[in-house]
Amino acid sequence: MKEKSTIALVDDERNILNSLRMALEAEGFKVRTYSDGAAALEALNEDPVDLGIFDIKMPRMDGMELLRRVRQQSDMPVIFLTSKDEEIDELFGLKMGADDYIAKPFSQRLVVERVKAVLRRAGAREAGAAGTEAAKVLERGMLKLDPERHTCHWDDKPVTLTVTEFLILQALAARPGVVKTRDALMDAAYDDQVYVDDRTIDSHIKRLRKKFKQVDDNFDVIETLYGVGYRFKEA
Repeated sequence: MKEKSTIALVDDERNILNSLRMALEAEGFKVRTYSDGAAALEALNEDPVDLGIFDIKMPRMDGMELLRRVRQQSDMPVIFLTSKDEEIDELFGLKMGADDYIAKPFSQRLVVERVKAVLRRAGAREAGAAGTEAAKVLERGMLKLDPERHTCHWDDKPVTLTVTEFLILQALAARPGVVKTRDALMDAAYDDQVYVDDRTIDSHIKRLRKKFKQVDDNFDVIETLYGVGYRFKEA
Protein backbone atom coordinates (compact mmCIF):
# COMPACT_ATOMS: atom_id res chain seq x y z
CA MET A 1 0.00 0.00 0.00
CA LYS A 2 1.45 3.33 -0.96
CA GLU A 3 1.66 6.07 1.61
CA LYS A 4 -1.22 8.44 2.12
CA SER A 5 -3.67 6.78 -0.22
CA THR A 6 -6.72 8.95 -0.87
CA ILE A 7 -10.16 7.54 -0.11
CA ALA A 8 -13.56 8.81 -1.26
CA LEU A 9 -16.14 8.14 1.45
CA VAL A 10 -19.73 8.47 0.21
CA ASP A 11 -22.65 8.13 2.64
CA ASP A 12 -25.73 10.19 3.42
CA GLU A 13 -25.36 9.59 7.17
CA ARG A 14 -23.30 12.43 8.59
CA ASN A 15 -22.24 10.52 11.71
CA ILE A 16 -20.78 7.70 9.58
CA LEU A 17 -18.93 10.19 7.37
CA ASN A 18 -17.40 11.90 10.39
CA SER A 19 -16.51 8.80 12.41
CA LEU A 20 -15.01 6.88 9.48
CA ARG A 21 -13.15 9.93 8.23
CA MET A 22 -11.49 10.38 11.63
CA ALA A 23 -10.65 6.66 11.91
CA LEU A 24 -9.10 6.57 8.42
CA GLU A 25 -7.22 9.84 8.85
CA ALA A 26 -5.79 8.49 12.13
CA GLU A 27 -4.25 5.70 10.01
CA GLY A 28 -2.63 8.21 7.65
CA PHE A 29 -5.16 8.15 4.82
CA LYS A 30 -6.41 11.25 3.04
CA VAL A 31 -10.21 11.24 3.03
CA ARG A 32 -12.75 13.12 0.94
CA THR A 33 -16.36 12.88 2.07
CA TYR A 34 -19.55 13.20 0.02
CA SER A 35 -23.16 12.92 1.14
CA ASP A 36 -24.60 11.71 -2.18
CA GLY A 37 -23.47 9.77 -5.23
CA ALA A 38 -23.98 12.56 -7.76
CA ALA A 39 -21.62 14.94 -5.96
CA ALA A 40 -19.08 12.13 -5.53
CA LEU A 41 -19.17 11.18 -9.21
CA GLU A 42 -18.55 14.75 -10.34
CA ALA A 43 -15.59 15.06 -7.98
CA LEU A 44 -14.14 11.65 -8.88
CA ASN A 45 -14.29 12.45 -12.59
CA GLU A 46 -12.22 15.56 -11.99
CA ASP A 47 -9.83 14.15 -9.39
CA PRO A 48 -9.63 10.34 -9.02
CA VAL A 49 -8.81 8.62 -5.72
CA ASP A 50 -7.17 5.33 -4.73
CA LEU A 51 -10.26 3.68 -3.22
CA GLY A 52 -13.96 4.38 -2.79
CA ILE A 53 -16.23 3.45 0.11
CA PHE A 54 -19.83 3.75 -1.12
CA ASP A 55 -23.04 3.41 0.84
CA ILE A 56 -25.66 1.66 -1.28
CA LYS A 57 -28.78 3.52 -0.17
CA MET A 58 -28.32 7.23 -0.93
CA PRO A 59 -30.37 10.09 -2.40
CA ARG A 60 -29.86 11.46 -5.94
CA MET A 61 -27.62 8.57 -6.97
CA ASP A 62 -27.26 5.33 -5.02
CA GLY A 63 -24.03 3.41 -4.53
CA MET A 64 -24.75 0.86 -7.26
CA GLU A 65 -25.33 3.52 -9.91
CA LEU A 66 -22.24 5.37 -8.69
CA LEU A 67 -20.18 2.18 -9.04
CA ARG A 68 -21.62 1.50 -12.51
CA ARG A 69 -20.60 4.96 -13.70
CA VAL A 70 -17.19 4.83 -12.04
CA ARG A 71 -16.50 1.46 -13.69
CA GLN A 72 -17.01 3.04 -17.13
CA GLN A 73 -13.67 4.79 -16.79
CA SER A 74 -11.87 3.43 -13.73
CA ASP A 75 -11.03 0.13 -12.04
CA MET A 76 -10.28 1.72 -8.68
CA PRO A 77 -11.18 -0.61 -5.80
CA VAL A 78 -14.57 -0.04 -4.17
CA ILE A 79 -15.98 -1.25 -0.85
CA PHE A 80 -19.75 -1.18 -0.36
CA LEU A 81 -21.50 -0.30 2.89
CA THR A 82 -25.07 -1.44 3.36
CA SER A 83 -27.73 -2.29 5.89
CA LYS A 84 -27.71 -5.81 7.26
CA ASP A 85 -29.31 -8.71 5.36
CA GLU A 86 -29.55 -6.97 1.98
CA GLU A 87 -28.29 -10.11 0.26
CA ILE A 88 -29.82 -9.37 -3.14
CA ASP A 89 -28.11 -5.99 -3.21
CA GLU A 90 -24.92 -7.62 -2.00
CA LEU A 91 -24.76 -10.22 -4.74
CA PHE A 92 -25.66 -7.68 -7.40
CA GLY A 93 -23.12 -5.21 -6.11
CA LEU A 94 -20.30 -7.73 -6.08
CA LYS A 95 -21.22 -8.92 -9.55
CA MET A 96 -20.96 -5.31 -10.72
CA GLY A 97 -17.36 -5.18 -9.56
CA ALA A 98 -17.20 -4.12 -5.92
CA ASP A 99 -14.10 -5.47 -4.16
CA ASP A 100 -15.56 -5.97 -0.72
CA TYR A 101 -18.76 -5.59 1.22
CA ILE A 102 -19.36 -4.50 4.82
CA ALA A 103 -22.76 -4.66 6.51
CA LYS A 104 -23.90 -2.06 9.02
CA PRO A 105 -23.45 -1.82 11.93
CA PHE A 106 -19.69 -2.29 11.77
CA SER A 107 -16.63 -1.40 13.80
CA GLN A 108 -14.40 1.38 12.51
CA ARG A 109 -11.43 -0.93 12.97
CA LEU A 110 -12.98 -3.50 10.65
CA VAL A 111 -13.40 -0.89 7.91
CA VAL A 112 -9.82 0.34 8.33
CA GLU A 113 -8.41 -3.19 8.06
CA ARG A 114 -10.57 -4.04 5.04
CA VAL A 115 -9.41 -0.83 3.35
CA LYS A 116 -5.77 -1.77 3.95
CA ALA A 117 -6.33 -5.30 2.61
CA VAL A 118 -8.10 -4.14 -0.56
CA LEU A 119 -5.45 -1.49 -1.25
CA ARG A 120 -2.69 -4.07 -0.88
CA ARG A 121 -4.38 -6.30 -3.42
CA ALA A 122 -4.96 -3.44 -5.81
CA GLY A 123 -1.28 -2.52 -5.55
CA ALA A 124 -0.24 -6.10 -6.21
CA ARG A 125 -2.44 -6.24 -9.31
CA GLU A 126 -0.91 -3.04 -10.68
CA ALA A 127 2.60 -4.30 -10.08
CA GLY A 128 1.79 -7.67 -11.66
CA ALA A 129 1.73 -10.99 -9.88
CA ALA A 130 4.69 -11.40 -7.56
CA GLY A 131 6.87 -14.30 -8.60
CA THR A 132 6.51 -17.03 -11.18
CA GLU A 133 4.29 -19.26 -9.07
CA ALA A 134 1.80 -16.48 -8.37
CA ALA A 135 1.60 -15.63 -12.06
CA LYS A 136 0.80 -19.18 -13.13
CA VAL A 137 -2.65 -19.91 -14.42
CA LEU A 138 -4.28 -22.42 -12.08
CA GLU A 139 -6.45 -25.07 -13.73
CA ARG A 140 -8.50 -27.60 -11.78
CA GLY A 141 -11.00 -29.49 -13.91
CA MET A 142 -13.43 -26.91 -15.28
CA LEU A 143 -11.90 -24.16 -13.12
CA LYS A 144 -9.35 -21.75 -14.57
CA LEU A 145 -7.85 -18.99 -12.41
CA ASP A 146 -5.45 -16.39 -13.80
CA PRO A 147 -3.93 -14.44 -10.87
CA GLU A 148 -2.09 -11.95 -13.07
CA ARG A 149 -5.23 -10.93 -14.95
CA HIS A 150 -7.51 -11.58 -11.97
CA THR A 151 -9.87 -13.62 -14.14
CA CYS A 152 -11.86 -16.72 -13.31
CA HIS A 153 -13.61 -19.14 -15.68
CA TRP A 154 -15.73 -22.21 -15.06
CA ASP A 155 -16.27 -24.44 -18.08
CA ASP A 156 -14.98 -21.50 -20.18
CA LYS A 157 -17.67 -19.19 -18.74
CA PRO A 158 -16.45 -16.06 -16.90
CA VAL A 159 -17.19 -15.75 -13.18
CA THR A 160 -16.72 -12.30 -11.68
CA LEU A 161 -15.02 -12.48 -8.29
CA THR A 162 -13.96 -9.86 -5.80
CA VAL A 163 -10.33 -9.79 -4.73
CA THR A 164 -11.15 -11.55 -1.45
CA GLU A 165 -13.23 -14.26 -3.13
CA PHE A 166 -10.50 -14.86 -5.70
CA LEU A 167 -7.84 -15.34 -3.03
CA ILE A 168 -10.02 -17.71 -0.99
CA LEU A 169 -10.80 -19.81 -4.05
CA GLN A 170 -7.14 -19.78 -5.10
CA ALA A 171 -6.09 -21.02 -1.65
CA LEU A 172 -8.60 -23.87 -1.83
CA ALA A 173 -7.92 -24.86 -5.46
CA ALA A 174 -4.14 -24.79 -5.03
CA ARG A 175 -4.31 -28.01 -3.01
CA PRO A 176 -7.39 -30.10 -3.84
CA GLY A 177 -8.47 -32.44 -1.08
CA VAL A 178 -6.58 -30.51 1.61
CA VAL A 179 -8.81 -29.01 4.29
CA LYS A 180 -8.36 -25.30 4.89
CA THR A 181 -9.51 -23.93 8.22
CA ARG A 182 -11.32 -20.60 8.38
CA ASP A 183 -8.20 -19.07 9.96
CA ALA A 184 -6.05 -20.31 7.07
CA LEU A 185 -8.48 -18.87 4.52
CA MET A 186 -8.57 -15.61 6.45
CA ASP A 187 -4.77 -15.44 6.28
CA ALA A 188 -4.86 -16.14 2.53
CA ALA A 189 -7.46 -13.45 1.94
CA TYR A 190 -6.30 -10.69 4.25
CA ASP A 191 -2.50 -11.08 4.68
CA ASP A 192 -2.39 -9.90 8.28
CA GLN A 193 -4.43 -9.83 11.46
CA VAL A 194 -7.76 -8.45 10.31
CA TYR A 195 -10.65 -8.11 12.72
CA VAL A 196 -13.17 -10.50 11.19
CA ASP A 197 -15.01 -13.47 12.64
CA ASP A 198 -15.62 -16.97 11.30
CA ARG A 199 -18.89 -15.91 9.71
CA THR A 200 -17.01 -13.59 7.35
CA ILE A 201 -15.29 -16.53 5.63
CA ASP A 202 -18.59 -18.45 5.61
CA SER A 203 -20.24 -15.51 3.85
CA HIS A 204 -17.50 -15.39 1.22
CA ILE A 205 -17.87 -19.14 0.59
CA LYS A 206 -21.63 -18.74 0.30
CA ARG A 207 -21.21 -16.00 -2.30
CA LEU A 208 -18.62 -18.02 -4.20
CA ARG A 209 -20.99 -20.97 -4.47
CA LYS A 210 -23.86 -18.76 -5.62
CA LYS A 211 -21.76 -17.13 -8.31
CA PHE A 212 -20.60 -20.47 -9.71
CA LYS A 213 -24.10 -21.93 -9.55
CA GLN A 214 -25.26 -19.07 -11.76
CA VAL A 215 -23.13 -20.54 -14.56
CA ASP A 216 -23.42 -24.22 -13.52
CA ASP A 217 -26.25 -25.39 -11.29
CA ASN A 218 -24.31 -28.58 -10.55
CA PHE A 219 -21.28 -26.78 -9.10
CA ASP A 220 -20.24 -28.65 -5.96
CA VAL A 221 -16.44 -28.61 -5.74
CA ILE A 222 -16.23 -26.47 -2.59
CA GLU A 223 -16.93 -28.89 0.25
CA THR A 224 -17.78 -27.99 3.85
CA LEU A 225 -16.28 -30.03 6.69
CA TYR A 226 -18.42 -28.95 9.60
CA GLY A 227 -16.41 -27.79 12.56
CA VAL A 228 -13.16 -27.89 10.55
CA GLY A 229 -13.26 -25.75 7.41
CA TYR A 230 -13.47 -26.12 3.63
CA ARG A 231 -11.73 -27.99 0.84
CA PHE A 232 -11.68 -28.11 -2.94
CA LYS A 233 -12.93 -31.51 -4.09
CA GLU A 234 -10.31 -33.76 -5.65
CA ALA A 235 -10.96 -34.81 -9.26
